[in-house]
Amino acid sequence: MAEIIYFTNARLSFPNLVEAKAFQDGGTKKFSADLIIPKTDPQFAAFMGAVGKVATEEWKEHATAVLQNCQANRKLRCYGAGEEKVNQTTFAVYEGYPEMYYISASADEAHPPQFINAAGKVAEGIERAELGRKFYGGCYVNAAVRVWPQNNTFGKGIRAQLIALQFVKDGEAFGEAQPDFSAMFGAVAGAPAAAAPAMPAFMMP
Repeated sequence: MAEIIYFTNARLSFPNLVEAKAFQDGGTKKFSADLIIPKTDPQFAAFMGAVGKVATEEWKEHATAVLQNCQANRKLRCYGAGEEKVNQTTFAVYEGYPEMYYISASADEAHPPQFINAAGKVAEGIERAELGRKFYGGCYVNAAVRVWPQNNTFGKGIRAQLIALQFVKDGEAFGEAQPDFSAMFGAVAGAPAAAAPAMPAFMMP
């Protein structure tokens, strides 16, 4: 049986929430995001309790062996220590992940995660689109995920379905700001000069 876990004030990373995407040719389109949680946060312990329960229900006496195999192969689990999330180009741990735990959750294109507004209601239509733009890497969210067992030709593993997200507050955005390259360019010949800002009426003599 799937287990739903609710998180508060988790940090969002790698959000792909506005449009479902396939991350490999021919792959299934999905919505996805990582939740980053401090290692001292009891919410992660609750999550791991759900993992153990789901594994026991699915694999019975083999659950311990399956989870040990998942621990040895990160591709078979949706959670782990933040230090495992390494940029494959720079080989540096991604920003925000050191000293943390992460949970990678996704949702099928046909069942997108719900966006919950500040009033605690499900956002629809234009409101949903507007909320979707608020979710960026580095912000803080409340989230609901469903833990489920993968047991198919791709192996035995533990996955998390992204059920719902609620924006909580801003945080420092992950990644470097776009550099300003304007110093490399000059004015275009014949282009009109930028107009000076109009003086407010109450400042006019």
